[in-house]
Amino acid sequence: MSFLLAQVNIGRLRAPIDSTALAGFVAALDPVNAVADEAPGFIWRLQTEDGNATAIHAFEWDTAGSAGVIINMSVWESVAALAGFVYCTDHRAVLRRRREWFEPMREAYTALWWIPRGTIPTVADAEDKVRYLREHGPTPAAFTLKMHFPPPGDSADVPVRGSDDWMCPA
Repeated sequence: MSFLLAQVNIGRLRAPIDSTALAGFVAALDPVNAVADEAPGFIWRLQTEDGNATAIHAFEWDTAGSAGVIINMSVWESVAALAGFVYCTDHRAVLRRRREWFEPMREAYTALWWIPRGTIPTVADAEDKVRYLREHGPTPAAFTLKMHFPPPGDSADVPVRGSDDWMCPA
């Protein structure tokens, strides 16, 4: 059986999604999602008819006094493909500005896990993986780009240490 990488990340909004404070973030959504859709190794992303997931209600148990939580969930061929998108495309510029739009989070706000090829993760799966990662730290069941694991059946369950400074092609 072959596996694909599912990922979720959430953000606690500093202001309502339709506010002027988040206008820069909202303006970046369509261009960054278009880059994701065309990125090598991209398979699928959670979205509504609007082309993004900002209207999806999830992680409501994790608002912590914020203006709400938004979710991003996608599926990739590999950890390297996801990291390439996150750190080596226009997404990186948006990532650098995240503190303008999102409350800082001390606990895990992103989780990665392997899914059988041909399946699509659910929002409930994503919530379970974030909760699991917060409770147990990175394991083969839920992990991060900084500490990830190979797909089931690929060698031992030995963690691989990544970084925020993935090598991007020149």
